[in-house]
Amino acid sequence: MRRTVEETRQRLRAAASAEFAEHGVDGTTMTRIASRAGINKERLYAYFGDKDALFDEVLTEALEELSRAVAPEGLRFDDLGEFAGRTFDYYRQHPELARLLQWEGLRGAAPVNATTRMTHYERKVAATAQAQRDGVIDDRIDAGHLMFMVIGLAAWWFAVPQLATMLTGNDADAPSEHARRRAFVVEAAHRLAGVKPELSPPS
Repeated sequence: MRRTVEETRQRLRAAASAEFAEHGVDGTTMTRIASRAGINKERLYAYFGDKDALFDEVLTEALEELSRAVAPEGLRFDDLGEFAGRTFDYYRQHPELARLLQWEGLRGAAPVNATTRMTHYERKVAATAQAQRDGVIDDRIDAGHLMFMVIGLAAWWFAVPQLATMLTGNDADAPSEHARRRAFVVEAAHRLAGVKPELSPPS
């Protein structure tokens, strides 16, 4: 069955995301991305231009998907525990994003799609600051620092999974360990925000 243009582009983006996550921009090639996707290399160049432009598109799309998943319309930023839990869930399902962000930092170039991302993060910080002014969450931590801490709290498990395993002594793939880590992330975010977490009933 013949693929549509968008299906082909999505297949190439998925292959590029996997290659970039594993090897970074400098460590992979357009040839390897095209081979992984099973699509002609000339089509890859025609759709995305050069390798840097492709990395930019892959990371931009991943971050947009993250935003849609963790901050759907109606999610309040005064509930930072819920935000942290959703962020943790997304990174668990898409651990390649943590690696893409690390490669972006190591690349030494300007951040991808910086203006749009700055606007997006400014809205998050502003919503957090508003919740602080409303007395919903503690205002003793700078709103920007607090948002960064909450994101790091959720994402760092997947940025350095080997460290998480060495410190906890538990395999991240075990469902019970996933549940423990998520519960910790939510509770820690609540405590950072100055919100007393609801205690789960005894099992």
